[in-house]
Amino acid sequence: MEATFVVIGGGIAGVSCAETLAFLEPDQNIILISESSLIKTVTNLQAVTRTLTKFDVEEKDARCLTESHSNISAIHDSLLQICSSDNVITTKSGKTIKYKYLCICTGAQPNIIPQAVDNDYVLGIRDTDSVDLFVQKLSKSRKVVIVGNGGIASEIVYKIRNTEVHWVIKDNHITATFVDPGAAEFFQHSLRHSTNSDEPTPSKRMRYKEDGQRKSGAALGPDWYKNLEIHGANPESVPGNIKIHYKAEIANVIKCDEGSEYAVEVHLTNDEKIQCDLIVSATGVVPHKKFIAVDDELTTANDGGILINEYMQTSIKNIYAAGDICAPNWSFAKHWFPMKLWTQARQMGCYVAKCMSSALNNEEVLQDFCFELFAHSTKLFGYKVILLGLYNGQKIGQDYEILLRMTKGLEYIKFVLQNNKLQGAILIGETDLEETCENLILNQIDLSPYGDDILNPDIDIEDYFD
Repeated sequence: MEATFVVIGGGIAGVSCAETLAFLEPDQNIILISESSLIKTVTNLQAVTRTLTKFDVEEKDARCLTESHSNISAIHDSLLQICSSDNVITTKSGKTIKYKYLCICTGAQPNIIPQAVDNDYVLGIRDTDSVDLFVQKLSKSRKVVIVGNGGIASEIVYKIRNTEVHWVIKDNHITATFVDPGAAEFFQHSLRHSTNSDEPTPSKRMRYKEDGQRKSGAALGPDWYKNLEIHGANPESVPGNIKIHYKAEIANVIKCDEGSEYAVEVHLTNDEKIQCDLIVSATGVVPHKKFIAVDDELTTANDGGILINEYMQTSIKNIYAAGDICAPNWSFAKHWFPMKLWTQARQMGCYVAKCMSSALNNEEVLQDFCFELFAHSTKLFGYKVILLGLYNGQKIGQDYEILLRMTKGLEYIKFVLQNNKLQGAILIGETDLEETCENLILNQIDLSPYGDDILNPDIDIEDYFD
């Protein structure tokens, strides 16, 4: 077999890459290799601002991709090795495929706590299969321990009902991956006041079941939890049944004696002990690289991610990478930085397709505008959350000031300013300030004439900066 473009990975980055290539190069053959027969495709894409988008993710059979794009062939297999001197890859099933350009989008895998090894009571959350298993196990659990402090852990804690929850985090505030202590305190109100009456909203994501052996699936999309009813074994939820263990990690997990009320006992680094039925590890991800390059090794970062330049090229000629597997290694724009998010996976997938198409046609490519400003839209604890630029003061040391406006249960707005210019913002709730903030960051407008009035609730700052 051979193709002009071979894309490895059926996640958001890989599928976005293949679809963009099919549009840019309709006369070229494209092969997409996915470990799972199910792929993730972006649908209902909406541009909120110049850099900010929101979209749904549909989980589809890979055949849907080949039916909608005649020049794409989808193969249910996994990459085993790369022979770059011959421009050939070998798959796990023994297929040999020749390529002109190869793009590696194998994503990431859960960075599960070490105590999970050979322990049926510790479950990692990363893809749809692991969520289904989690829901199944939780239905028999009265008390669970959640480990991790990112988006997935936060949403699990928020959505669980009829189960006593112990949330173990290594930081001094919740959801530290995304927000500061002030926003964390704002979210605490939602945790304390969440009720059993919350019903799951219908997901716009189509769901399919995969027959046979489970494979390593692609990462969860932005709406992974929306159609889930996450209920434990207790007959009814007790108010305030979430206990947060700050600045703690799991030191050991011991199986309880037969006849004990719970299955395992968790020992924390702060010497606390918790008996529970289930431990959920949602402690981030590491690059998913289970293949070898036989004649020239890919240069990698400390975490194992494949280093790429500003054109998404790896250290080996004609081999590119995108999504969670890669480690961007160029001089970043002031207000952008990489983060393992589905938004950046989609952006990188589309951009790497442009880079490979340009290489094929010997054309110059300009770096996509999305790399000018960090922009992420998500939902946490029931609230719309927009993160823009250096929203937590990343990259600018301690020399900055913060302007804050909070209305409990309604909105949380944080501006990060340096030299009277907006460098980043956190917008929680229906603030309608995302476009204004984006313009203020990109244009670096001097805000000193407005002082603290920039966040005065009686003044519509959009009127200042139309």
